[in-house]
Amino acid sequence: MKTYYTIVLLLFCLLGNQALMAQTTQPDLSITVLDEQQQPIANATVELRKADAKVLIKAAITSDKGVASFQVAGEGKYVATIIALGYVTKNTAALQLPMANQNITINLIQSAKSLQQVNVTAQKPFVQRTQGKTIVNVDAAVTNAGTTVLEVLEKSPGVMVDRNGGISLQGKPSVLVMIDDKPTYLSGTELSNLLGSMSSAQVNQIELITSPSAKYDASGNAGIINIKTKKNRQEGFNGNFLTNVGQGKYLKNNNSLVLNFRKGRLNTFVNYGFNYNKNFTSIYAYRQYFNNQGGIISALDQPSYLGNTGKNNSLKTGLDFYASEKTTFGLTLSGTLVKRKGEGDAVATWLNAQQVIDSAISTYSGSDFRLRNGAVNVYGRHNINKKQDIGFDVDYLRYAIDNDQNFQNIRTGATAYNQGSRGDIPSKLRIFSAKADYSLQLGKTAKFEAGVKSSAIHTDNTADYQYFNGTAWTADLKKSNHFLYEEKINSVYASLEHKINRVSYQLGLRYENTNYNGNQLGNAAQQGSNFSKKYQDFFPSGYLSYQADSANSFSFTAGRRIDRPAYQKLNPFVFIINKYTYQRGNPFFLPQYTWNFELSHSYQQVLTTAISYSGITNYFSQLFLSEGNDILVYTEGNVGRMHNLGIAVTAQVSPFKWWSLTAQSNFNYKKLSGYQNVNYQSSVKQLHTSLNNQFRINSTLNAEISGFYTTKARNDLQEILSPTGQLSAGLVKTILKGKGSLKLSARDIFYTQSMEGLTDFPGANEYFILWRDSQVINLGFSYRFGKPLKAPKRSTGGAGDEMNRAGA
Repeated sequence: MKTYYTIVLLLFCLLGNQALMAQTTQPDLSITVLDEQQQPIANATVELRKADAKVLIKAAITSDKGVASFQVAGEGKYVATIIALGYVTKNTAALQLPMANQNITINLIQSAKSLQQVNVTAQKPFVQRTQGKTIVNVDAAVTNAGTTVLEVLEKSPGVMVDRNGGISLQGKPSVLVMIDDKPTYLSGTELSNLLGSMSSAQVNQIELITSPSAKYDASGNAGIINIKTKKNRQEGFNGNFLTNVGQGKYLKNNNSLVLNFRKGRLNTFVNYGFNYNKNFTSIYAYRQYFNNQGGIISALDQPSYLGNTGKNNSLKTGLDFYASEKTTFGLTLSGTLVKRKGEGDAVATWLNAQQVIDSAISTYSGSDFRLRNGAVNVYGRHNINKKQDIGFDVDYLRYAIDNDQNFQNIRTGATAYNQGSRGDIPSKLRIFSAKADYSLQLGKTAKFEAGVKSSAIHTDNTADYQYFNGTAWTADLKKSNHFLYEEKINSVYASLEHKINRVSYQLGLRYENTNYNGNQLGNAAQQGSNFSKKYQDFFPSGYLSYQADSANSFSFTAGRRIDRPAYQKLNPFVFIINKYTYQRGNPFFLPQYTWNFELSHSYQQVLTTAISYSGITNYFSQLFLSEGNDILVYTEGNVGRMHNLGIAVTAQVSPFKWWSLTAQSNFNYKKLSGYQNVNYQSSVKQLHTSLNNQFRINSTLNAEISGFYTTKARNDLQEILSPTGQLSAGLVKTILKGKGSLKLSARDIFYTQSMEGLTDFPGANEYFILWRDSQVINLGFSYRFGKPLKAPKRSTGGAGDEMNRAGA
């Protein structure tokens, strides 16, 4: 361990030395964005354009101090557009670059004031891009009305969601999902249930971070998806109410209320959301079993229909206390309650080699899923001086997850029976995390960051199954299980970001030390077992960017990342899918490691092209095992290596003043190799394309047409997916003098978003196709209210530092 800390110390010294050398270079233009009380506005978008053209040259996001800096290659006149949530968009006068005064200040007016007092010149774009990050502005897309967060992710650029709720980014699976810069600590079904029940009306932005810096946790092979909920820090009392009603095959409804009061040194807020979603899943599966010569010996025809009703209540409240001009403290409390009840009806028909019916088994199922979450965050931030900041975050979270299952199997034919199975599967998670960060601004073109973090996770999972033999219920100890797991991760990082004329770069290194222990408690039918592991790794990251001229820039990024198996997937308990299909965890599941490289070119922020390569070792994949009695088991494990070569093209254009278009295509060539009973090799060429058209009909009416399409795809060694896609459209009308809006949208208009594929098992294969209630018409209404107040000058502080952890 001394060796590791010595290397980390040397890294700090090296980057510190580089930082001291970085103080002499100045930016061509630095724009500071302030509110009416002369306080900085963080996370505002600053877009730089040529004065004689409307083509976007560069875009930047303001820092916590409200500053956005630009390196501009080429003389001429430029215009900057500043866009910030809750403020009226503003254009600068023409700026002649280079200019003697490189620093300008822009003041924005709160949008709560009368719209007659200001001239609105632009609206927030659907997609914005910065170095290593794509920002999706959720409210900018009309067709997002009435959707869940999972449905918004499906149509976000470069994002794909599979039939199990697994999320991939730029054609690469294993993404770290965070909400408000904090990891969810969930994966698989639990994460899918959470995002599938969370209303998009509660979300302001979604950040797609494909090249995370060293300040982020190293987890997430494909990068990070950060879901940022709405929060307002305007002066006075203000709020927003939104309601949506949707009709597919079944009714859906979501509502959100955002309240904020800020006066003097205190800012308080309350966000509440309620989501009701009745849905269905229709699945058809046809499984064939083969002998050693490849001949069909039997087949299983399995149509099934699963209906479910979900309700989600979420509450987030807190306060920010501005103790002084330099110091801010804050407290945030949040909680989520998800309830989902389901009923299923399926018929499994056995066919012999001649495709003649042998027998049929009818299965009636019921499920009751409940997720309760509570979280506390305490933060502090102190500006040591104009160049140095220090901050801390302490978080405590608890999850209580209950999942009750009931199955009744009735067989007809020569050997008829009536059997059943039921399970009580509760899980409890406790997470504690603490971190501290330090930043040093060196001149106006360099920034040094360093920090430490420690987290501890404890889980308690029980699977209590019972079996019904036709007359009585008895304990099914072969499937029952009690699993305890704890994990600790300690990390330290340092990074330097610097601009030198036309060149900018970032160098970072993160060290993470992981210790975990698992204990499966035995019972009368099976022996207990335990396992433990310790490991530590370094994760370098960085980028190098060159601004060739005012229109062209080139960038190269590289980074090493890790994906740890989700806690639940290490648990060797059995989860029943149906009578002939189980799912089981794997205690021998190891982390996978990824090197990511990308070379990109950007032309005036209009056209971006990139070529990328990812090499993954200990690749995560679903494994399909045969355990006799015609039972197939789904599990996950490490199967070998995956090579992923990608080409991405993104265009953001405005063919006319009234039409803006964002399009992205990702082509991936994947080659997977590994061992699963036999040596497997598989490859696929896949293309994913998303399109978003925004139309400005008049000053109060806008329209949208958007969609996506995915060709044949593969994420797992033994499963290939068929093409799928959807098309959506919508209208939004501004009413009530700009304070309200009505949205009408239709999603999956042609009902084409099915999930279809073929799975290879040992001695068997299975064709499947899955449909959901995705063809929906939504009608939504939103209303802004409140009264702004004048207030004395004070610091805005900062509670937005990254707090990331990704064992899930």
